[in-house]
Amino acid sequence: MSGARRLVECVPNFSEGRSRDIIDAVADAVRRSGPARLLDLSSDPDHNRSVLTMAGDPESLRLATLALVAVCVERIDLTRHRGRHPRMGAVDVIPFVPIRGVSMQDCVGLARALGEEIARRHSLPVYLYEEAAASTGRRNLADIRKGEFEGFPAKMASPDWKPDFGPDRVHPTAGCVAVGARPFLIAYNINLATDRLEVARSIAAAIRHSSGGLRCVKAMGLFLEDRRQAQVSINMTDFRSTPVHRVFEMVRSEAARFGVAIAGSEIVGLVPQDALIEAASHYLRLEGFDPSRVLERRLEEDDV
Repeated sequence: MSGARRLVECVPNFSEGRSRDIIDAVADAVRRSGPARLLDLSSDPDHNRSVLTMAGDPESLRLATLALVAVCVERIDLTRHRGRHPRMGAVDVIPFVPIRGVSMQDCVGLARALGEEIARRHSLPVYLYEEAAASTGRRNLADIRKGEFEGFPAKMASPDWKPDFGPDRVHPTAGCVAVGARPFLIAYNINLATDRLEVARSIAAAIRHSSGGLRCVKAMGLFLEDRRQAQVSINMTDFRSTPVHRVFEMVRSEAARFGVAIAGSEIVGLVPQDALIEAASHYLRLEGFDPSRVLERRLEEDDV
């Protein structure tokens, strides 16, 4: 491992999922910033949010993230933003994930240094979360984001919500940003064959860990205006503890209680190969299956 290239993943979420001009400008800024690789860009008009996935060494990601933040602060005005997904910032969240040759602590250091630099450059309040959090009360992103952009002026008046970096006031158009370090997260949405929002909310409450559901699962019920469809929007923070197929089956079981079927599901951004192999093994009832029997994996191992 000592000779391996240092590799970090960064998955910024920014509050624009409809304007192609703004989305393209953000992506172009990342591409022009240096050697960081833009791996994926997923935009959702109902959520009015985009998730960008990039990878590189810590310094290349620092440059790419700074370029992304600059465009978002300049181009996104949260006073005009409307969408289904909760948000508190033009750039809502910036997580760093160790992939190869780096530790979680390395990503914590990167998150903290970058957070301080973003605050200094843009007069933007910055909150550190997950592994980078300065206190246990700020580990959970949902707790930080609660109140959203509109509620943050009142929230920030409390000493408990003084930013980790930056001014003690909300940026008038760009809001606040959370910067952190965490393990790999799978963003997984399950669309229901109904327009009943209360069904999605009930299912989300049943499956999320904070309500007594599945470990390492966060969930909320949303209504997709364009599709006229209810959705269970899910973040899986450890797919090895709670695999994708277990989440899917629990949603299907809970939906059946309301006489509702699953219309489909979607993964936002990228997903580890192991998560899909595990789901395939479960549903195909593969006996004694070894992931090394996957052709592409064998080719990589043998360096063919």
